[in-house]
Amino acid sequence: MVNLKIDLVSDIACPWCAVGYARLERALASLPELKIELEWHAFELNPDKNAPQEPILPALSRKYGKSEAEMRQSQAYIMEVAAELGLNFSKMQQRFTCNTFDAHRLVKWAETQGQATAMKMALFNAYFGEAADVSRHQVLLDCVAKLGLDVTTAAQILASDAYSEQVQQDIARYQHAGISSVPAFIINNKYLISGAQEPQQLAAALRQIAAQVS
Repeated sequence: MVNLKIDLVSDIACPWCAVGYARLERALASLPELKIELEWHAFELNPDKNAPQEPILPALSRKYGKSEAEMRQSQAYIMEVAAELGLNFSKMQQRFTCNTFDAHRLVKWAETQGQATAMKMALFNAYFGEAADVSRHQVLLDCVAKLGLDVTTAAQILASDAYSEQVQQDIARYQHAGISSVPAFIINNKYLISGAQEPQQLAAALRQIAAQVS
């Protein structure tokens, strides 16, 4: 048995981050010889909390310099990929841009409850499956309730600045490390796998890393 620590840098607003994690799960299912410790880390695609929210297609069109039709086609492809992995992206094209800082704070809290991954997946489902505004505290608390975690405690956290420093440290640390796109998988604080690689590619990379560290 080889132990690997995976630090997964991602944003709730990033569809490829959800896909990347789902593909990681499939890769790990083929690698029973590995024991994985996974830790989620924050990244913000929309760091301005005061930026006006706007429909996702024109926002992406402007960001990438492509037409809305091209972005709609690109998003439709991601929806197909997600569906094959069992992810709910049914309202992906109906969502609005939003800041995810408070959502990241909740993930940090959920980690203390052993529920970081479950919280992350609930947030992905809310944003891409329901087109919910994951910057709104009520939406975040709905995710907490669905996981059976303490809603009162979560509300107190959101009303305070709890876990803000940890999220800010994540963002600064990985920006300083040169991470400019997500998902980013950092293995044993040494090896970097960028992007939502196919399960077979991920498995091959992890197998190669495991051989080097064993």
